[in-house]
Order: sequence, then structure tokens, then C-alpha cells
Amino acid sequence: MPAKPSGPLREDPTLDEVRAYLAPQLASQAAFDGWNEQAVFAAAEQANIDPEIAGLAFNAGPVDMIDAWFDSIDGKMAETYSDDQLAKMKIRERITALVVARLEILEADREGLRRALAILAMPPNIPLAAKLGWRAADKMWRRAGDTATDYNHYTKRTLLSAVYGSTISVFLDDDSDGYAQTKAFLDRRIENVMQFEKVKAKITRPKGDRFSMARFIGRLRYRGA
Repeated sequence: MPAKPSGPLREDPTLDEVRAYLAPQLASQAAFDGWNEQAVFAAAEQANIDPEIAGLAFNAGPVDMIDAWFDSIDGKMAETYSDDQLAKMKIRERITALVVARLEILEADREGLRRALAILAMPPNIPLAAKLGWRAADKMWRRAGDTATDYNHYTKRTLLSAVYGSTISVFLDDDSDGYAQTKAFLDRRIENVMQFEKVKAKITRPKGDRFSMARFIGRLRYRGA
């Protein structure tokens, strides 16, 4: 089912307000129409918004639509658990729960997600894809309570964005009950993230035994590991 707005849009809204209001509904329309203006018009019609105004809110094309939708997913994920609920979890449990929350939000829109990722995989869009992956990882770490501002800040987000990206690739084709295969894959990848302190220690070793971030992320993306 398409995502429903939380309440009516106020009269004479700004384009940013229209954008935020329609963003959660775009993927369900893009599953049929593709990530284009037809999906915007369909979402606008469903929400009783002037299609011309909706078109202005998303006049930068498909990647702009995908960016807005992903931003709405970030917002829903952040609201899934209260501060008290997260405080009762260990850090590994928090990260796992937040990734799973994102997958559950995306479940109804897997076809829209598949089409979105195909667009982001195009060479001109790869920088944006990396930015959106980083943003998702940053949102999850911050919601999990991470306050690091040093090297740890960047490494944690790099590793989690790789974990999340590889988990999504499994999720898209997972027809197991309750996405058991995806969750098992995620558990193994989260274990890699929790090895961060060991990773940091390896970085300080002599050059001949230095840790390779490229090799490590490569292992995160290997589905059979």
C-alpha cells in the first residue's frame, strides 16, 4: 500500500512542504510508472495536490525524487524506536534494529526500490548514491547514540554504508519467510562492524602489516561470507 501522509497539507504550502508530503508516496507510483513525472502526478492526484505544483517540487528529475524518498525513509526509521527503547539495547542490537526497521519500511516498495537503485547505479549518479548511503549510515549511527567526531566517526559510517548496501542487494531477491536470509546476512555483516576496534588497532601497525579498508569493505559485500 502507498504510504499515507500523516495529516492534511496546509493551505498555500511551500514547494519544500509539498516535496516532503509527497515523498513517501513516490516509490509506490514509480513501481508502475518509473521514477518520472508520471509518478509525481499520480502521487499528487492521490493526495489531492495540484500536479503542476507537485511537478515544480520535483523539477530536478528522477534522482531528486529518489533523494526525497530516501530522506522520508530516514525520518520513518528514526521514529521507529523511542529513546528509552534504544537505551535498553546494546550498540550492536541498536544498529541491527535500525537496519531492520529500514527494511520493514521498504518492504512494500521493493519494486520501486529496485528501479531507484538501477538509476543510482548509472555512472553519473554514483556520487549521489554514495552520498545517500553515507547519509543513511549517519542517521542510523546518530539514532543509535554515536557521538564520535574523530576518525571513528568516518570509519563507522563507511563500514555501515557498505553493510547496508550489501544487505539491500540480498533483501531485494529474498523470498524467505520473514526475510530470514536477509536477517542472517545482516547479522554476519554487523559482526564486521562490531570489529571496529580491532580494525582501528590494525591501522596503527607497521606499513607492511597495515589494514586495507578496500579489502575489508570488499569482504563486507561478499554475500557468501
